[in-house]
This record gives sequence, structure tokens and C-alpha cells, in this order.
Amino acid sequence: MQNYSYEPQRVCSKQIIFSVDDEGKLHDVNFVGGCPGNLPAISKLVEGKDAKEIADILRGNPCGNRGTSCADQLAIAIDTAVH
Repeated sequence: MQNYSYEPQRVCSKQIIFSVDDEGKLHDVNFVGGCPGNLPAISKLVEGKDAKEIADILRGNPCGNRGTSCADQLAIAIDTAVH
């Protein structure tokens, strides 16, 4: 299992920490900072799911007029980790 840490840009969360196992599944997704309801829910929903599929689903999801979101930043973090 590989552990990753990503510093998101233009969002409320300050760090995204996650693991990807040898089969490409996401584990232990943790957003540091950000929305205390939505982000833990995202973490629960993506647990054990295919990392590339999750990135495809979340990529491009905006938050207001920021042009990105914590979910979009997770997709970017996954893309960076499992290129």
C-alpha cells in the first residue's frame, strides 16, 4: 500500500491524505480542513473503490466560482499518484 499527501489549491481543505493499494483501490482518504460534513462523507463513499474510476467521477466538479473543489482536488491528487 502506498501512502500519499497532496496540498490542494484554491479550496478550504489544506491537505488530502490517502492510500492506494496494490490493486489500485483507495483507502483512508482524509481531508485536513474544509467542510466538516461533506468531506468525511466523500471519504466514506470512496473507501475501497478503484482510484482511477473515482478520479474520473470527481474530476471537474466545481465549488462556487473557484473553478475547482475539494472533490476535484482529490481527483487531481489521484491522477498525480497513480499516473
